[in-house]
Amino acid sequence: MSLADELLADLEEAGDEGEDGLYPEEEEGDSDGERSQGRMEGALEDIPEEMEVDYSKAESVASIAKLRNSKQFSDIMEKISEYIGKQRKNSDVSGPVEADPEYRLIVAANNLTVEIDNELNIIHKFTRDKYSKRFPELESLVPDSLDYIRTVKELGNNLEKCKNNETLQQILTNATIMVVSVTASTTQGSLLTEDELKQLEEACDMALELNQSKHRIYEYVESRMSFIAPNLSIIVGASTAAKIMGIAGGLTNLSKMPACNLMLLGAQRRTLSGFSSTSLLPHTGFIYHCDVVQSLPPDLRRKAARLVAAKCTLASRVDSFHESSDGKVGYDLKEEIERKFDKWQEPPPVKQVKPLPAPLDGQRKKRGGRRYRKMKERLGLTEIRKHANRMTFAEIEDDAYQEDLGFSLGQLGKSGSGRVRQAQVNEATKARISKSLQRTLQKQSMTYGGKSTVRDRSSGTSSSVAFTPLQGLEIVNPQAAEKKVAEANQKYFSNMAEFLKVKKE
Repeated sequence: MSLADELLADLEEAGDEGEDGLYPEEEEGDSDGERSQGRMEGALEDIPEEMEVDYSKAESVASIAKLRNSKQFSDIMEKISEYIGKQRKNSDVSGPVEADPEYRLIVAANNLTVEIDNELNIIHKFTRDKYSKRFPELESLVPDSLDYIRTVKELGNNLEKCKNNETLQQILTNATIMVVSVTASTTQGSLLTEDELKQLEEACDMALELNQSKHRIYEYVESRMSFIAPNLSIIVGASTAAKIMGIAGGLTNLSKMPACNLMLLGAQRRTLSGFSSTSLLPHTGFIYHCDVVQSLPPDLRRKAARLVAAKCTLASRVDSFHESSDGKVGYDLKEEIERKFDKWQEPPPVKQVKPLPAPLDGQRKKRGGRRYRKMKERLGLTEIRKHANRMTFAEIEDDAYQEDLGFSLGQLGKSGSGRVRQAQVNEATKARISKSLQRTLQKQSMTYGGKSTVRDRSSGTSSSVAFTPLQGLEIVNPQAAEKKVAEANQKYFSNMAEFLKVKKE
């Protein structure tokens, strides 16, 4: 016995020993083996590729997929047909809800959807093993099981149907169809026989019929979600609640599931086929695609999906204990979700301009003294800079440079400064010269035997010849009076003069 056969035998024994009691009592005797078969086939998903069962030698799909012809499947579908036209309310239930036959039917229908998914996986593997003889590359190009089965049913032996096929365009995207058609033209597969084609067609029809039955169960459970899970239906809607409860395997299994796993229910694996992955959304399930999450901007949807999944977990646990049948908990949770959504989308508050706080350290002592005073004199504004910064009132300034608009020289170079009084010269900011330079300038300004008009500021028409009424022409010195004044100033007010004699009294 191989390792795979031993594993299947152990799974079958474990399935026979387990009894959950969720099915109607009259069906328990006939459905034990079928439920264990469904669980056994569902466990094949976790078996590695080298341990998977090879269905290429199976005679027909009915020999490995027995759910559709089972009594359990037919009984549940018949009861759903009976109840689907009736309207139920919570007030119609007398006693515990677990004893209600329709509630037990809903739980059994949810469990049946899980078995239908396992059966579809088995049929997909059977179809893949059979059709790999004709088109082995199709499995990697179309990873979804139902899309693969529909594509196999449409193509058959004739791979040229890929081009301009309207039915195939409803199944696959245009990019995938293009890749499939290009690969089909270079495939190394061989033609299938009539018996193999008949087996494939039978398997495809069975898979599509099971999928249609699963959707019918979803519609029925959705119509009864206000009866079985009112709080969960209020948050995400009856359709999404029925889908996640069907995948989880019932309300009890859903209540035991953490929020991080509940958010991933319904996530589909997609192939890129060599195209961009920007449009793909990994780790997104039914919660992400429900209306309450899709109403938000795209950048908030993942955060919203995590919040909604957490609240759905709380609501499912309330519903599993059949509390708050009027949906009060669901309304409270939904109101909390909406408040958080509004909070996320609020514009940021206007930032107020606040004054800087007072410094903690005290005021520093200002430096004083001769050095600091000299520094202030060096860095202070000069008279030239003050005149350049001063502007005359009601007068258009001329730009100093043509390329620098608005830059003017102020009152520099103008005859009238516009002031009544002369500008006071600040001795502190006046340029200072050394004493040796002062002596040199005074020596140069002293005159010996007359002054030249070139150096002096006297008029150029002044002459030493003067007309007098007594003697007529007379040679005089016109700067004689000025010389006397200069000598007197040098004697009493010179910077070089010192006290020669001090009288003591």
